[in-house]
Amino acid sequence: MNEKEIRKYAALMAELGLTAIEVETPEGARIRLEKGASAPLAFAPAASAEQTPKKEENGSYISVTSPIVGVFYEAPTENSAPYVKVGDSVKKGDVLCLIESMKLMNEVVAKEDGTITEILVKNGQSVDYGCELFRMEARS
Repeated sequence: MNEKEIRKYAALMAELGLTAIEVETPEGARIRLEKGASAPLAFAPAASAEQTPKKEENGSYISVTSPIVGVFYEAPTENSAPYVKVGDSVKKGDVLCLIESMKLMNEVVAKEDGTITEILVKNGQSVDYGCELFRMEARS
């Protein structure tokens, strides 16, 4: 990726009012641009994620879905450890991830105790309302 392309993406960020953009070329080159921290991102109150029992071939699981449209983040900062990994035990109220929407970071919290069995989205992926984020095994 050359300087001209990078400047094009920086101009696109300014035009659309974006704070960050990540681009991957067909050749596999990857670049992430982030705007300076003139106004830090705010954290919104914990979002109430949908968590409903669903049936699977092996039994039942709890499906955690996105309560809003936004961008999924597995950790509070780029270099931090993820909030949860497959196999982690979580308690009601534990933060599972962040969903960025309209420059606000919304915490998605567990509605009940359980164990993370699957993470269904990738860090930085856009998600819609109701998009399944995690599957959990309920703890009795």
